[in-house]
Amino acid sequence: MNNPHKNARTTPYIRALIVERVLIQKRSIAAVAKELGISSRTVSKWLARYKEQGEQGLNSRSSRPHSSPSRLPDKLVALIKDLRLKFRFSPQKIADSLRLAYSTVTATLRKLRLNRARDLEPKPKIIRYEYPHPGDMLHLDIKKLPRFKRPGHRVTANRAVNSNGCGREAVHVCVDDHSRWAYVEVLEDEKKGTTTGFLKRALKAYEEMGLTIKRVMTDNGPAYCSNPFNELLKTKGIKHIYTRPYTPRTNGKAERFIRTMLSEWAYARPYPDHQSRHAALPAWINKYNLRREHGSIGKKPPVSRIPSLCEQGL
Repeated sequence: MNNPHKNARTTPYIRALIVERVLIQKRSIAAVAKELGISSRTVSKWLARYKEQGEQGLNSRSSRPHSSPSRLPDKLVALIKDLRLKFRFSPQKIADSLRLAYSTVTATLRKLRLNRARDLEPKPKIIRYEYPHPGDMLHLDIKKLPRFKRPGHRVTANRAVNSNGCGREAVHVCVDDHSRWAYVEVLEDEKKGTTTGFLKRALKAYEEMGLTIKRVMTDNGPAYCSNPFNELLKTKGIKHIYTRPYTPRTNGKAERFIRTMLSEWAYARPYPDHQSRHAALPAWINKYNLRREHGSIGKKPPVSRIPSLCEQGL
């Protein structure tokens, strides 16, 4: 341990000076202590450590005690871990079973990172997939954003000035699975008529790019489960795939796009009002689709994966 605390009077360099002045220059311990502003006892301590261990003895030692009599034996810690993981015992039940203090059990579980119920479940395996062609799958999702008449506390740091009563708006997003080409609209709400209208325009936009849409993935929201939405997909011969309930990662490409959209557009700079934010969206979408490098597709923009657009020189 070579990093002394900030208030330490002696550092490895000062300790080396002590050794040099006392053992090599043959100066008295009291004189060296006075020059360096430390006690004679401190000088003697570092001299003793140097004589015992050499230059290694001038390094700081760990403050950890040599022994911890009150520390739980390793076997008991392992037993607590087994009761928690294998039998799902609560901390109180473990304490009662092993006749230990509840605080001791909870402290041990915190060190083992098993104190929360969610820590007991194994992390789900990350399954990555990508359809082979543009149009094979479209991912749809909706993100609600607040409307505002003036910059909020994110910019002003003043929560007393707000835009309460302005309501919210729904940002509808559609992302192609293979190319990551995005189509986005800011609409009034997420009702079935609004959502179906967005789907109709999104499909038209992708079809005009020369893509044949085969599948659409959405969550289980009411608008996505509505008859008009599914009738439109049925008319187009498009398969509707729902995500697993309460599992947003199933629709991970849309979720990841929304995170990027929020950081690079919605909250990228202080807009004076939500209309100014709307006005900035087309330019950002254009940059995202045509120029922004995407790490998941070889640091190339989405347009690079759509042959019909590449032929046009976009």
